[in-house]
Amino acid sequence: MIVDERLVTYINSLDTGNTPILDEIEKEALDAFVPIIRKEMQTFLKLLLSLKRPSRILEVGTAIGFSAILMAEYNPANGHITTIENYEKRIPLAERNFRRAGKQEQITLIYGDAAKVLGTLEGQFDFIFMDAAKGQYIHFMPEVLRLLAKGGVLVSDNVLQDGDIMESRFVVTRRNRTIHKRMRDYLYGLTHNEELVTAILPIGDGITVSTRK
Repeated sequence: MIVDERLVTYINSLDTGNTPILDEIEKEALDAFVPIIRKEMQTFLKLLLSLKRPSRILEVGTAIGFSAILMAEYNPANGHITTIENYEKRIPLAERNFRRAGKQEQITLIYGDAAKVLGTLEGQFDFIFMDAAKGQYIHFMPEVLRLLAKGGVLVSDNVLQDGDIMESRFVVTRRNRTIHKRMRDYLYGLTHNEELVTAILPIGDGITVSTRK
């Protein structure tokens, strides 16, 4: 927990909730131990969508489709969402949830490795949400930035690794050192890219919000 747990609990207690279908899918995910974006991230994402009102959204990492449906439900512009997922077992669940939410026409799910899929996409996206394998963010970065429109917003979730990101690589467990280094490289790349303005925020497990100048 990056921020004091009591403070997060209090903030989340003020949350007004989501639509019934999102509440239902969230409960199913939590019961099945499927990770979805945290409450505080849900609220922040809804705020960004209200401010940006994007017409083309790209999501890297669909899982069971919760965040894609949330973006479809709460984007005032009713924009189209393209989402990429590589984990075969979750793809049917995501497709089922899109149908349950009545969002199958608004959301396009592409199966495959994002490292390959991103290179096949064309045009510009005015909102990109990264929520895939954390160790791959740095590899996705060149194509993601290619696809980010001028004035577009890039949000990356789970970037602070429960606070481990600030530790020396020798303090981090050996099996996590590669992800630790790659995430540090990703954060450095975002914050030192002259085409971007980036903020790192302690929301959930840490996020970045970047906009192209």
